[in-house]
Amino acid sequence: MMSRLLAALLLLLFSTSSFAAQRIVVLAPAAADIIEKLDAGVLVVGKTRNVEEFPRAQKVGSHIRPNLEIIRALDPDLLIISSNRFFSAEMAGQIDAQLFHYAPDSLNDILQQINDLAALLERTEQARTLIAAQRRKLSQLQPIEKPPAVIYEITEAPLTIAGNNNILADLINTAGGRLISVGSRKMLRFNPEAVLSSQPDVYIWQVGPMNQHPTPPAERALYHLLDADFLKVDQLQYSRANTRSFDNALTLNRYFRERQ
Repeated sequence: MMSRLLAALLLLLFSTSSFAAQRIVVLAPAAADIIEKLDAGVLVVGKTRNVEEFPRAQKVGSHIRPNLEIIRALDPDLLIISSNRFFSAEMAGQIDAQLFHYAPDSLNDILQQINDLAALLERTEQARTLIAAQRRKLSQLQPIEKPPAVIYEITEAPLTIAGNNNILADLINTAGGRLISVGSRKMLRFNPEAVLSSQPDVYIWQVGPMNQHPTPPAERALYHLLDADFLKVDQLQYSRANTRSFDNALTLNRYFRERQ
């Protein structure tokens, strides 16, 4: 909530001063998809190492450990970050650039942040088209007669699942499922016994940088007692909040319908 308030205040400030970004460093990997679809990739001069878009942009480390020297050398006027946890106010003070916090936790937040970011990039018309396209995807969702109870595994060891403030919660619920969660944080520690007691209908497990070589759930001790369907997904496809989230909602909606 605080990051969205800051983004709104920054947008108001920029609109009154006719700010238009010309040199962007992307430290929020999820925002790369948005920038590319707003046709603003030519403005990106720096990016984190796991961003595949913008091949001509300089890599500036990871979003967890950005290299300040490289960023300063690129002379950006806009930094897009996902959290002050990895890019503190002290770090921001060392670079003469505006900050934009990109950290949506729902599909509606994604649409709002597309609009806000587009205003800084002078891509308002592109944003209208992009937002309309995402709304059309949502209009294709079909009702699910009996919403399946879903657990989304983020990491196997330690066992971590998506919480209610995670974009994955809104994605699953929008698709017609019901996320099983025990808290409002983005990620929550869990244990196999709690999984069994929750009795999910669908157990989604991601594979990617955060969960590189997980044991398939069906092969784990105790999990054979579950009467659940196991669904493997790509972490980078599902965990990043951008236009792919709307595609994922459609994919899950079809999956939930087919298993009814």
